[in-house]
Amino acid sequence: MKTTFEGKIPSVNYHLWEPCNMRCKFCFATFQNAKNIVPKGHIGKEQSIRLVREIGNAGFEKITFAGGEPTLCPWISDLIYTAKESGMTTMMVTNGTGLDDDFLISNQGKLDWIILSIDSILDDTNINSGRAVAGKRPLDFNTYKNLIDEIERYGYQLKINTVVHRLNYQENITELIQYAQPERWKVFQVLPIKGENDKHIDEFIISEEQFFHFMNTHRPLKESGIMITENNSEMKDSYVMIDPAGRFFTNKNGIQEYSDPIIETGIEQAYEQMNYNYKKFIGRGGLYQWNKN
Repeated sequence: MKTTFEGKIPSVNYHLWEPCNMRCKFCFATFQNAKNIVPKGHIGKEQSIRLVREIGNAGFEKITFAGGEPTLCPWISDLIYTAKESGMTTMMVTNGTGLDDDFLISNQGKLDWIILSIDSILDDTNINSGRAVAGKRPLDFNTYKNLIDEIERYGYQLKINTVVHRLNYQENITELIQYAQPERWKVFQVLPIKGENDKHIDEFIISEEQFFHFMNTHRPLKESGIMITENNSEMKDSYVMIDPAGRFFTNKNGIQEYSDPIIETGIEQAYEQMNYNYKKFIGRGGLYQWNKN
């Protein structure tokens, strides 16, 4: 029987593992700490399935699978199926490289939303930021358009995530967004997290004014309601997140801070250890009509 997290944040982002085929230099999801907790840096298939089931039973309404790159995980479809069976709206953040026909067909009716990570449509920008396979092979404009076409053809709801940083804040990607017509376009100010992206983050940090410049360039999309923006302050402490080792974590102090392992401690007790900010979740527009059924 489901319990309810009354007054709690109803959505969770499960970063199920760290491996990725791209090399984004600004990425805050490297999860080096998890390798000290579990041998491979992530819990195994059966534990992960159990964790997703417990998330659903606890009353969470929406789960977003993230990574790393989740399509590289051999049991991602099992997790999606478990989440849907548990009554949750299901989403997945992906760089798009694993969205072949087999994946899109096998997850129809189970995965509700696909969230494409697209920061730039310029090859040089993506290579220099690491948003490229092995850091060398970016997806070009036409590849993104073809992916968008396939997502629509198979009936998935589309969201696009964009991280704004020093290399792309002056870019205009209106043409791609207008072509895609996503239900939401989430635009983030690049986020420094100590211990995760220290090595390169100084090359990518932008000011509020630079972030506003990107927003102003795309003002018609903001005014239409498609574009949703989050600066560093809005991002911190307003997301319920689970790391590859199966722990809740928060970034409220600019570092990743973790709960005890959820399966060992119990999901409600582990959640309470984080003291997430429900008001910030509401303030950034985290609650919207994600269940289109």
